[in-house]
Amino acid sequence: MYVDASTVRQDDKSYTRYLLRESYREGKKVKHRTIANLSKCSPEEIAAIRLALRHKKDLSQLTGQSEVVSLRQGLSVGAVWLIYDMARQLGMAEALGTTRQGKLALWQVMARVIDQGSRLSAVRLAGTHAACDVLGLGKFDEDDLYDNLDWLCENQAAVEDKLFRRRPGNPRLFLYDVTSSYLEGTENELSAFGYNRDGKKGKRQIVIGLLCDESGVPISVEVFTGNTQDPRTFASQIQKVAERFGGGEVTFVGDRGMIKSEQVKELGTHGFHYITAITKPQIETLLKGGLIQMDFFDQGLAEVTGVDGIRYVLRRNPARAEEIRKSREDKLLSLRKGIDKQNEYLKEHPRAKAKTALDKLQEKCQRLKLSKWASVSAEGKEIFLSTDPGALKEEAKLDGCYVLKSDLSGEVATKETIHDRYKDLSFVESAFRSSKTVQLELRPIHVRLATRTRGHVFVVMMAYRIIQELAVRWEHLDVTVKEGIDELSTLCANEVSFNGKEQCNQIPQPRASVKRLIEAGHVQMPEVLPSKGVIVTTKKKLTSRRILN
Repeated sequence: MYVDASTVRQDDKSYTRYLLRESYREGKKVKHRTIANLSKCSPEEIAAIRLALRHKKDLSQLTGQSEVVSLRQGLSVGAVWLIYDMARQLGMAEALGTTRQGKLALWQVMARVIDQGSRLSAVRLAGTHAACDVLGLGKFDEDDLYDNLDWLCENQAAVEDKLFRRRPGNPRLFLYDVTSSYLEGTENELSAFGYNRDGKKGKRQIVIGLLCDESGVPISVEVFTGNTQDPRTFASQIQKVAERFGGGEVTFVGDRGMIKSEQVKELGTHGFHYITAITKPQIETLLKGGLIQMDFFDQGLAEVTGVDGIRYVLRRNPARAEEIRKSREDKLLSLRKGIDKQNEYLKEHPRAKAKTALDKLQEKCQRLKLSKWASVSAEGKEIFLSTDPGALKEEAKLDGCYVLKSDLSGEVATKETIHDRYKDLSFVESAFRSSKTVQLELRPIHVRLATRTRGHVFVVMMAYRIIQELAVRWEHLDVTVKEGIDELSTLCANEVSFNGKEQCNQIPQPRASVKRLIEAGHVQMPEVLPSKGVIVTTKKKLTSRRILN
């Protein structure tokens, strides 16, 4: 690492720029990259940095110089530098840009990876991590970050397009799925009551659609009002691919209920293809029509083609069939226990009415979806459960069975290819799981405005991309991404002060456990960072009650 100086003359004036640069190797080539622009530093500060670099192997030698040198523990630098360098490698830093808003957006992404929370917590995090020194940021507070969400929403399409253009070629297959995220409050502009996938009754929600490439790398995310049905979110994804992401001969993969006749027609207008699954009632229709037969499901992976050229790929999953069977038995056992409890109550309370207990149990039978083959009846003051073996056999015949549907020709994709690509939807499910609960904690959503809600979700998507890449690079280390980030956060800089004035941050040699994370992440830590001396604080302070909690 060194200070590079260059002087140019214009008219009768000369201008000198100073850059903090480092050399590194890529194969047999020696390359150089700029760490920071030091042109605004005073000559004394430039000299101090050069002095520190000359003695970087042993800063104690500086005490023999005329300056008075002191060292103290600085801010955490390990996690913030690694995540920043990962963002550079993935093109995220370039896509967001070098303006103040772009740097604030990048910090929101980095903060989400390090420690999930609100904009307040992201500001407090910058007080313990060297965010300003690494990113070259000045002071900011939570209001700046809230405003930055508006900027992110406004520039989301442009950032997504820049990230997409960095890909090696255009994807020929897109994975798309939706999820919902419930809200604790009622004031969010996009909130509405809808089908809640989180099982939270009485909660307003938003709907989130995620578009990924064939390997599960997120390409675009979109937020819809909470009552938007899945197929209604699909049209905008087709438009994105047609107008922004290359178009051509591409295939969409969507879950059952996502790609219906209207969506198939719209895909056809753009020359796109699809792979999806059909519902149980649709399978029964094909069985009644004779196009498929039950013994096809026992052939491993079977295929039939309809008169319209649409291909159907059939399979029974034995593991899933066993899960459904056990679930059905557990539900029946729950209903039996309910009957026993009500019968006991009727015996102990002579004035209790059997009809009241019967109504409760019949409602429970309906709720557990057992009414097609099980029924509850009363004789006198005793309640009985009866089952229909024939109806149960009919109900269970499609357990574990699923049918995929595609308009791809046999020359383009085999039945195995269609099956494998549909299973790739698990990549999107994994992204939702990581973003909502496992690592990134999308909830709680501490914003009301639609623009800020979209900006928040976009931050989570970009943070997921970094976590996704780290998981791949650290896979052989037997460490989770969270464990790795926590370990890196223990690497702190040494603040080197000359004559009581902070000049630079020296990065010490990391211990073995931290070093292996850095090396596996293909990241090179700098030996020194410029110290801006920025102190970041929030406008809003913690109350005594919150501190106790």
